[in-house]
Amino acid sequence: MVDLSEYAPILLFLAVALGLSSLFVFLPMGVSRLTGTHNPDAEKLSEYECGFPAFEDSRSQFDVRFYLVAILFIIFDLEAAFLFPWAVSLEQIGWAGWITMMIFLFELVIGLIYAWKKGALDWE
Repeated sequence: MVDLSEYAPILLFLAVALGLSSLFVFLPMGVSRLTGTHNPDAEKLSEYECGFPAFEDSRSQFDVRFYLVAILFIIFDLEAAFLFPWAVSLEQIGWAGWITMMIFLFELVIGLIYAWKKGALDWE
C-alpha cells in the first residue's frame, strides 16, 4: 500500500489557494450586489478607453501583416535577450561561444532578409 500522507501539504496548499482565490473573486461581487453599487446605466456602459463609440465590430479580423510584424518583433526581441548574457559571459565561454553566437546571428540575419524580401515589413 502506498503512503499518501506526504502529499497532504500539497493538498492543503491547493485547498488554501483555491479558497483564497475564490474569496478574492466572489466576495467583491457579492458585496457589490448587497450594497447596491451594481447599478449599470447608459453612462456606466459607455466607452471610456478611447472616448468615442466603436465604428466597427470588435470581433473583426486583423490583417495578417499585423501578426507577422508582432512575430518578427518577438523574434528579434528574444535575440536581444540572448545577446546580453552572451556578452557578459564571453570571457568564460571563449571562441566556441563566440562562433556559436555568430552562427545564431547569421541565421537571424538570413531570416530578416527573407522576411524583408517577402514584404513582411512593408506597411501600407
